[in-house]
Amino acid sequence: MATSKDDSSSSSDDKTDRIKDSAQQIWLAGLGAFAKMQQEGSKAFEALVKDGAGMQKKTQQAAEETLAQAQQRMAGFASEFGTKAAGQWGKLENIFEDRVARALEKLGVPSAADVAALQARIEALEAQLKQRDAKTSPVRASRKAAPAPTAKKTLRRPKAG
Repeated sequence: MATSKDDSSSSSDDKTDRIKDSAQQIWLAGLGAFAKMQQEGSKAFEALVKDGAGMQKKTQQAAEETLAQAQQRMAGFASEFGTKAAGQWGKLENIFEDRVARALEKLGVPSAADVAALQARIEALEAQLKQRDAKTSPVRASRKAAPAPTAKKTLRRPKAG
């Protein structure tokens, strides 16, 4: 019987040794994985940083493009609004000028065209006077030589009553 105990105890020792070896291998595999992750972890971190920088650059470009498009649209809106406003302002200005002209006409104030016509008439009359003066200048000179007699004017005062 001693042999059977020896056989069973040797088989149990084999099993224990195998379990110990297996546990040791599992432990070493875990340590190896941990060491590998530490080495690869820094590489993975650097790769993540690189990917993040690329993503940031792409999103920044997209944001800049969107901003540029928005600026173009706003410039178009502003230009369109300015054109419409200028047109409306021109209409308002014309309405205002017409109303002021009508009010001035009702008050008897001459228009700019009336003043220009009067100015043209004055210039024409001045030109005619200059022509007359040029023709009659010898006659005036003789009149100036002989002074005309002056008549005394008497002023009558109203009676106080």
